[in-house]
Parts: sequence; structure tokens; C-alpha cells
Amino acid sequence: MPDPVYIKDLKGSPSLEVVNLVLQKLARGEKITSLAIGEPMYKTPEKIMKVAYDSMLNGETHYTSSYGTKEVREAIVEKVNRKNRIGASFENTIFITSKQSIYAVMMAIAGGRSKVLIPDPGYFYTEPILLSGLIPVRYRLNSDLSFKVENIISLLDKDTAAVLINSPGNPTGRIIGRREMERLYRECSSRGITIISDEAYEDITYGMDHFSIGSLEDSPETVVTIFSLSKSYSMTGWRAGYTIGSEEIISNVARVIENTFTCSPPFIQKASAFALLNGEEFIKEFRDDFRKKKELVEKRLSEVDGMKTFPIEGAFYAFPSYGIKMKSVELARALLDKHQVAVLPGVAFGDSGEGHIRISFAGSVESINTGIDALDRFLHQKP
Repeated sequence: MPDPVYIKDLKGSPSLEVVNLVLQKLARGEKITSLAIGEPMYKTPEKIMKVAYDSMLNGETHYTSSYGTKEVREAIVEKVNRKNRIGASFENTIFITSKQSIYAVMMAIAGGRSKVLIPDPGYFYTEPILLSGLIPVRYRLNSDLSFKVENIISLLDKDTAAVLINSPGNPTGRIIGRREMERLYRECSSRGITIISDEAYEDITYGMDHFSIGSLEDSPETVVTIFSLSKSYSMTGWRAGYTIGSEEIISNVARVIENTFTCSPPFIQKASAFALLNGEEFIKEFRDDFRKKKELVEKRLSEVDGMKTFPIEGAFYAFPSYGIKMKSVELARALLDKHQVAVLPGVAFGDSGEGHIRISFAGSVESINTGIDALDRFLHQKP
């Protein structure tokens, strides 16, 4: 087993470091254009907010089960059965925000095999893996940022505890196809390796359907699926999400909750149940608007000399590469200092992200145009 890792040993979140820099500049009265943060600009739909408000007025402000209320867990079962084709029952569900779930699931599987495979470039999974006493091992994506299952299979061994996948992907915007999912499932299930599927962006797709790998088994056994309400319903600040897994995994995740934050607020669970059962109209509205912004970003970036773009199939990020000889951290800092535009450096998502930047188009059309104008000026030293 690896040596223990303590919180003091971890690096800070690259995205939150940029947020803090932006907030510092705003506090000094500077005007900042942010293309850095993965947060929809939309207000949470009023119908969802009203459910939470009425719930609070009705006195639903006390402890609940660490698993979640009966109402929200039943809504989760209905939604994943209907929409994701995952054969989950009540005992396979728990209400937990997705970021916390990543850590809790790592804790739940720790104690045997020690390696967890994660995408490179990919979201910030390294730290929760280390804190759980496990070892992160990165698997490479293709040069066009698409998924290649052979890159995972070549790394599987008797010490592999889990493979983590993220589709649609952050920061890549790519979607993993069903055939690749099927092959990955066969390889992992035959070897007793857990698949952890982060599907936070499941509803934000452009022409290519999202596929849940958990639908390949009759009931959750090999696959743990992590869902979020943050992006689909513009509920980032609510910290609402849920996880599907075997009864053993879910029980272990519940123990993490019991020994940390006890439970999620009941009024948030009430509103989340409503969103899961009644929220398709909101999803469509947001997705249609994201599609327009995606097309704008693709058009604008194609006009910037030296930028190489890749297909955006889902989520709300572009992850272009650039031609100038500058580290991505240096580029991001210089762009913020000289042009007051915030992006995330590609290397924050893994070594393979060097030479890229992540651009979020979750904000306004104005911010997209202003930010890419500034990026063009910076790359070509225009006034």
C-alpha cells in the first residue's frame, strides 16, 4: 500500500486558484472576463426554487437519513430506470453531491487493490484518490481528445481497483461511444475491477447521445455511476447530486456521510426530487442555449491563427491547443494580467493537457466574444 497522504500535502484546486485571483482583481475594482469557471449563468428555475422555499416553510429543516429522503431516492430510481436504463432499486441509491461522492466512493473501495485509472487530460480526480490511500494512474486519450479503450486495457493489472471515466468529458467535451463502453465493461467485469462513471454533464450533448455504462448490467455491481443536478438544472450552489452503486458500495458511501456532514438539507432534496421528475423542459432550454454558444465558440476559435480545435460533443468546454512556445500556466496568468481574461491552463488537467487551455462557454455571449478577442490579440501581440 502507498504511504499515507495528508491534506497539507495536496495541491490546491487549479480552478479555485483562478477563481480566487479573479475575485481579488474584482475586489480591486478591475473588470474581468471569465472563461474559466464551469458554472451555467442561468438562474435556477423558479419552479425548483419554489419547491425548496415551500419545503422550508413547512418545517422540513431537520436531519434526514444519510442515504437521503424516501421521496428523493424514489425519484432517483424512477429517473435512472427511465432515462439512463440503469436497473437500480431503492437500495442502490444515495443522495450526495458529485464532488463529495468521488471522494466517498474512493473511500468505499479502498482497502484491497490500490490503483485507480483516470483520464489524461481529465477532471481533478487525483486528490480524492490520494486522500483515500489509493494511487492515481493516468491513461492517455487520443490526440484528438477522444477515448481509446486500448489505452486503459494496457494498464490493467492485478492491483487495479477501479477505472474512472467521464462522459461527456471535462475538459475535453468528448463523449465515449457505446462500443467503447461495452468493451471496457467486459474487460473490467471479468477482472473484478470497479468502473466509476462520472456523468455530471449527461444532459448537455450536441448531436451525439449520452450512454450510461451502468445500463450494461441488470443491477449495479461493477459500475458506480455519479450524477449531478448542478449542470442540468443550473443548481451549482445547491450541492445536489446522487450516486448509483451496489448495496455494499452505497452502504460504505453512507458511512462517509454519517461521519462527515450527516445528511443533505431536506428542502434541497425535496427540490431535487421535483427537478428529476419534472425538469426536462429546463434541460432542453439550457441545452438549446449551450448549443448556440458552442457553435459561436467553434466559429470564433477557427478564426484565430495558431489555435487547433477539437470536436465538442458535450458539456460546455472547448480545449484548444495553441502554437506559441509558452507553458499553459504562464499563458493563463499573462492573459489574466494583460487582458483581464480568465481561462484555465491545460496542464491543470494532466500532463497531456500542456499546450492547451480550457475555455468555458457557460457564461454570456458577450464574455465569449470579449474573451476570444483578447486571446487573439495576446497570441499575435496585437494592440
